[in-house]
Amino acid sequence: MLKILTGLPIAAAFIALMTGASLGQEVTLRVHQFLPAQATIPANVLVPWAEKITAESDGRIAFEFYPSMQLGGTPPDLFDQARDGVADVVWTVLGYTPGRFPKSETFELPFIMTDAVSTSKAFQEFVETNAADEFDEVHLLAVHTHGPGLFHTKAPITRLEDLAGMKIRGGSRIINDLLTKLGATPVGMPVPAVPESLSKGVIDGATVPWEVTTPLRIAELVRHHTGFTGQNGLYTQTFAIVMNADTYEGLPDDLKAIIDANSGMPLATMAGEAMEAADAVGRQKALDLTNEVVALDEAETARFKEASRVVIDEWVAAGEGRQALLDSATALIAKYTGERGEKPVEGAEKAAN
Repeated sequence: MLKILTGLPIAAAFIALMTGASLGQEVTLRVHQFLPAQATIPANVLVPWAEKITAESDGRIAFEFYPSMQLGGTPPDLFDQARDGVADVVWTVLGYTPGRFPKSETFELPFIMTDAVSTSKAFQEFVETNAADEFDEVHLLAVHTHGPGLFHTKAPITRLEDLAGMKIRGGSRIINDLLTKLGATPVGMPVPAVPESLSKGVIDGATVPWEVTTPLRIAELVRHHTGFTGQNGLYTQTFAIVMNADTYEGLPDDLKAIIDANSGMPLATMAGEAMEAADAVGRQKALDLTNEVVALDEAETARFKEASRVVIDEWVAAGEGRQALLDSATALIAKYTGERGEKPVEGAEKAAN
């Protein structure tokens, strides 16, 4: 039929129709990250985010998902994999590469975060205003944080002195420094290594939010979970969803616009909301297992805050302009927390003293 139509005016239209059908899907983006597919951000943020973009692009943007480092490498490699084009989109923990994101590190400081939603919004605005240069090598889609970090341990923590000699997993340079100042022995490792390390006795506990305890079954490996009285979490970690810059720049303008509309504050908020919802699930799982879930009373919480203050002071003193960054971060967190109103106290099912 094509031979018959060759040279006829209708031939051009026919061939264009057939070619157009095969090119309707213009790009497939490979999404790489370090947790199982059922974990909170992969399942409740990355997948629905991708589905929305696919729908809005009429299928011209498609996605392939590679959980648990299936494209190779280790979690600290993810940012460079996005930069180098090993993956088109990655979700990563900024603290996995110590010293690389010094401005973003502000949000990891102890007892400044409140809840996942407010702090994620604050972090997004903070990066846009103060730290966009830290993402010059990639196309930044969004940043966010997790909910209040707390202790999950085999032995109970009822006072500051209980941490002495405990080997506790920390997820970043700041958190490891904090653990040292609190009297614990920090053991740095990416979060996927926590379950095996707990089961083998490599660590006595971990600092993670409630959210991650569910996919990693941490509540089945420890019996004690210790948070704090008040609206501030012990710490939070910072995350980024980034895209290979060449992949983004290679998109036609209309597809860039779809990516842009689903980036920034909407995506940061979506991630914060997912983290907060998953925190409640993780906490309830620990209660269902009859684990001990406590919030240290005001006096003991104040002792932890006082012992943690040196981490902030040393961080500020280590670089010019850091006090201004800290002031900006705390002001933004206060702004977005105030917009939400008072949230339930983390881990307040039982008070300990």
